[in-house]
Amino acid sequence: MSQLKKIVDSYMQKVQGIREYCERCLRTERYGGNVVLMVVDAAFTSIGLNYFTAVVPKVEEFNKKIVETGKIKNLKDLAEADIEELKTIWRNRRSWQIAKEIANHLSKISSNDKEALRTWAKKASLEKWREDPIGKIKGVGIVTYQYLRMMGGIDTVMPDKIVKRVINEILVKAGYKPVNDNIEFIKKAEEIARTCGYKPIELCWMTWLIQTQGKKTRIEKYAKILPKI
Repeated sequence: MSQLKKIVDSYMQKVQGIREYCERCLRTERYGGNVVLMVVDAAFTSIGLNYFTAVVPKVEEFNKKIVETGKIKNLKDLAEADIEELKTIWRNRRSWQIAKEIANHLSKISSNDKEALRTWAKKASLEKWREDPIGKIKGVGIVTYQYLRMMGGIDTVMPDKIVKRVINEILVKAGYKPVNDNIEFIKKAEEIARTCGYKPIELCWMTWLIQTQGKKTRIEKYAKILPKI
């Protein structure tokens, strides 16, 4: 097990300052604590475009043109928003449908958006994710589901392709078998993190932020953006 910790430590050393970003996520304080922006971010991310070059700029544009102007103030407003107007910012109808349906479900839990997301996340089951009202939404896969749980305060990981590739690479280097099943992978990644003295969310974020773009890692390249999101 000490070999596994040594390998994980060597990866984590490349992402200094990651804990701060993860803590903010777990406190539901990304995007200044605006849950509407978190839901829109999750819905945009679900279609697999580059996060920093495609998703974040569009979430910021949505914030400037729709949220800051008062057109959408909370999840209830988002649930009732006109898709055609929203499509002037982000053309993908499915993304908006996902965002609106998530917002609709959460807004029924509480009129306080942050409380709504955190209440849902606390009760949302990993094993029974497909039976969850949000898990049932067309276009919401386990990756988006886990992403929302993380922003709602649950210390876990998303089984997306980058996370799986890096964590399985670590397992193989340490002499273990890779894990492909999503649920089993999430449990294994949580176990690795805790065994090595980290939070699962930190392990998850590390896998994205050590990726290189040009000659820099993402944590270096997007150092100015990360504190905002």
